[in-house]
This record gives sequence, C-alpha cells and structure tokens, in this order.
Amino acid sequence: MDTERALLDIAKAVEELAASAGRNDLAARLETTRARLIDPAVRVIVVGEFKQGKSKLINALVNAPVCPVDDDVATSVPTVVGYADQAAAWVIERASADAPPERREVPIDRLADYVSERGNPGNERGVLSAEVQLPREILRGGLELVDSPGVGGLESSNSLATLAALSSAHAVLLVSDASQEYTQPEVQFLRHAMRISPNVAAVLAKTDLYPEWRRIEDLDRRHLSTTGDVPIFAVSSDLRLMAAEMQDRELNDESGFPALVSHLRRSILGRAEAIHERSAAHDLNAIVEQLAMSLKAELNALQNPEDTPRMIAQLEEAKARADEFRGRSARWQVTLTDGISDLVADMEHDVRDRLRRVQREAERAIDEGDPGPIWDQFREWLDQRVTAAITETFVWTDERSRWLAEEVAELFSQDQTEVPVVSRGDARDALDQVDDIAGLDPGQLGAAEKIYIGVRGSYGGVLMVGLATGLIGMALINPLSLLAGVLVGRRAYREDMNSRLSRRRQEAKAIVRRHIDEVTFQVGKQLKDRLRQVQRNARDHFGSLAEELHRSLSEALTNAKAAAGTFAANRDERVVVLKRRLAELERVRRAIPALPEPLEAGPAAGTAIARRPPAGMIAPAARS
Repeated sequence: MDTERALLDIAKAVEELAASAGRNDLAARLETTRARLIDPAVRVIVVGEFKQGKSKLINALVNAPVCPVDDDVATSVPTVVGYADQAAAWVIERASADAPPERREVPIDRLADYVSERGNPGNERGVLSAEVQLPREILRGGLELVDSPGVGGLESSNSLATLAALSSAHAVLLVSDASQEYTQPEVQFLRHAMRISPNVAAVLAKTDLYPEWRRIEDLDRRHLSTTGDVPIFAVSSDLRLMAAEMQDRELNDESGFPALVSHLRRSILGRAEAIHERSAAHDLNAIVEQLAMSLKAELNALQNPEDTPRMIAQLEEAKARADEFRGRSARWQVTLTDGISDLVADMEHDVRDRLRRVQREAERAIDEGDPGPIWDQFREWLDQRVTAAITETFVWTDERSRWLAEEVAELFSQDQTEVPVVSRGDARDALDQVDDIAGLDPGQLGAAEKIYIGVRGSYGGVLMVGLATGLIGMALINPLSLLAGVLVGRRAYREDMNSRLSRRRQEAKAIVRRHIDEVTFQVGKQLKDRLRQVQRNARDHFGSLAEELHRSLSEALTNAKAAAGTFAANRDERVVVLKRRLAELERVRRAIPALPEPLEAGPAAGTAIARRPPAGMIAPAARS
C-alpha cells in the first residue's frame, strides 16, 4: 500500500507537469494510470457444477448472505460481489434482444428474485448479471468474487460461457463438494481453465457433511497432479459462518478458510497489486522520458549551438522512424494484421474439422442402431460433443490471440514488456442463436397399426395361394393359403419396419447435418468477432503509444530549431528555466520506486500461453 500511495503522488505530479507542458495526451494516459491504482479490480470467478456450494462459499468469504442458497435454489445469472462503504445491489437487465442493457438498483434482500432459478425461472426477467457491494475488509483491496451459474456437468453449453468469462479473470476457483472425487468433465474443465487463466485453484467444499472428505481430497490431489500445480483447499462454509457468528477462532481454523483467504490475499491480490504497480511505474518512466526529451533537445541547442545541426538531423531521422512506426506499413501493424488473418483462417478450419468429426461419429452411431427410441439421449450426447469441440477451439484461439499480442508487443519495442489488456468479448451467445436439435419420430407402432401392416401384407399371400390351390379343387381360404398369408404378412411387416428404420436414420442424419451447419455458422461468427476485438484493442493500444512518441519527437525537433534562432539576451534566461524543469523531472524519476521483476503468472503459468507457437500450431485440428 505504501508503494501504491507513492505511485499515486508521483503520477499526480507528473500529470500536472504534462498538462503544463501542453501534453494533454500524456496527462490523459496518467489519469488512466491513477484510476487503475485507485481501483485495481481483481476478479476471481467461482465455477463448478450445480449444487456444489459455490454461492455459500462466497457468503462465507464475505460473511454475508449475498448469494441465494437453498436446496432448490440454483444461481441462474452471474453475480459480482465487490467492495463499497455502503451495502447495495444492482441488476443489469435487457428487456429485449435489441434493447441496450440497463443497470437498476434493487433491494439487497430481494436479490434472489433476480439471480436464482426459483425467483427468475428460465431468466424470464432478462437479467444479464448482478452486482453486490459490501463493506468487507477482504474486498477492500479490489477483490471481486463472481458467483457463476452452475455449468451443468461442465459439458453443457454453459461451460463455453464460463470459459469465455475466464478470459478477463485474474483467477479461478473450481468448487467441488466432498461427496465424490473429480469427474472426468471436471478434470477436463480444469485443464481448459489453466490454459486460459493464469491462476487456478481448487476448493473441496462441504467437508462437514462427509466424514470421508480426506480420502476424497487425496483422490482429487492425484487428479490435480496430472493437470499441473493446482493448489486445493478443503473448506466448510457452514463452519466458517458459525465461527463468524460465535467469534470462535478455533472453529474458523477448523473450517479451512484461513488458508483460502491467505491464498486470495497473497497469490491473487498481492500478485495483481504488483502487476498494477509495475504497470504504473512503467508508464511513469516512459512519460517522464518523453517530457524530458523536448527539454533536453532545446537545452542542448541553447548550450551547444555548434552541435545543433547534428542534433536536429538526428531528431529528424528519429521523427521519420516514428512516423513510419505509426503507419500501416509498420512491422508491428503488418504482423498484427497478418496474424489475425491467419488466426481467423486457422480457427475456421479448426471449427469445421472438429465438428465434422462429431458429425461422422454421430452418423456412425445412427447407422449402428435405431435412433428413434433413444433420440432424447442422442440429442444430449450430440450437444455435449458439439460443446466439447467448440470449447477446444475456443481455448486454442484464446491461446493464439495472447501469443499474437505478445509477438506484437515484442516487435513494437524491445523494451516493451507490457502486453495490453485484450478484451476478447463475450462468447455467452455463441450457442444461444442455434436452434435446438429437432425431434425425431421414435418409431414405436401401436398394436392396431402393426395388425394393419400384417393384414395388408398377408392379403396378397392368401389370395395368390388360394387361387393356385383352387385349381385343384380347394377353397380360396385353406390351410395352405393361410400359412402363405402369415409368411408373406411377416415379410411385409419386416420390410415395412426396415423401410421406416431407414427413413428415420436418413432423417436423423439430416437433422445432425443441419445442426452442425448452424453451429459452424454461428460459432464462426462469434469467434471472428472476438479475434477482431483482439486486433482493434492491440492496434489502439500500440497506436496510441506510437502517436505519443511521434508527438514527443516532433516537439523536441521544433524546440531545438527554435532554440537555434534564440537571441543571446534570452538564451541564459531560457537555460535556467529548462534546467529547473529538467531537475524537477529528474527528481520525480528518482522518486519512482524500483519494483522487482515480475513473478511467474501463477501455478498455471507454464500452460497458460506459449511465447512461440509449438510445432504443428498451424494445423490445430490435428490435436483433439
């Protein structure tokens, strides 16, 4: 906090110097830097399947019933819990698909009517998210806890929206209760989360309800050892709430929450605070350098007039490079444009390839049996397989976009270590616009229809054999004609059943193809939008830095040329002013704290992004 206060004071002083020098662009950048220091939001998303204890975990952390908890209550929209001096709650609603979102304050004790499945079934109110602010010490440092909706087995389409939210999160807590060890979908979700978010931790909840929770914890640790270095915390929210009510320190220790709170404060809040401070120090040093550039050029021209032509030539050359640097032909611009184009093409190929595999797998399953009686289960399986395929593409695209942003930053400047915060948009609607998989005739016939088919087929057999046996004097209906009718009717029934089965299979395949085509179309559009957002954010970020540098060099060149024509009478007075301003800038520069080198991003840092795309990255669909 002392470093943060010092940076705030320095940023205020440098902002005033920049404004007095007429550099409103640098002053605006410093205003943003100060805003980040004042309110360094650190978002932690709590994810997991339904009824695993996510909402109660957040309630126990903040010691307040902000998230609805009950046996028949499930969170249906994300709820963000942050800090404020006074408790308050808001909901963000959208009346219709075309209407803009509206933020409306609601009574905090009625929040469950908006964010739970019981109070808002099927999200009939059109609530996008909710915000709660509380005066809690754990939230004061900027921590924001996000209670996400249950992701329904971590294989449903909700998991894609959750993974999309992880792109903007500083950390993730995966909650699973102590009733059983991790399922395969939970382990897979952990792997995806570690590739997207730099800091992932696991929480084993409801330890007070299951005496065998330590055995489950050991089993979960074994699963986590295969995914990476993920810490796990065994906690009991009920014990934590009871300890807070009774002011019992031993009970609080038994709840397991002190270790989790320590992790949030040190590994998440502490790391995020260090990142904010390094970013602020980087901005301050860069801006002080740009402000000093013009002053030094003018001072040198006044004090060393014989050296002025050479200095002006150098400044003109640097200005020409800066002018080229901000143009569309600059290497970083070309790399960004080409990289996005390549990434869009690779993403489209990846989506199509993965979904074609799902389609072929679905068609083989249809050919191996009758899809009619099991169509509901088949639809659920197809939805899971499609979601898994899209999720793989989403995670891979996220990795590649981060890698591209780092490549552009490296090209922009060898000293530029800060990568812009890339908002990749929201993939929440990636599957919302896709119609549900159509129904299919189950192929179950009633007794009357079966009899009709048999009689219709047997009629021809009875008639043909009856006529043939009539030539030898037998009646039209005789034992032989009846036997032939039974055999022919049975064959006709089988042929009809086979024909119906073939039609159902063809119809089922057509339904699968239409669904895959619709998913490919909609998801491709959503992912393209995300990648275009990456391009715009990176272009605006580095473009603004190039503009600042170009303006600084232009002012330095202008001042140096003006100083060359300054009369001797005014020269000494101007030298004194310039020296005083430079001394002030140097004093500010020395006051900027020297911060340590950045630590690793977190337990999942080794798997979050790659500095270079590994071999085979251009053919992403080859790895499933």
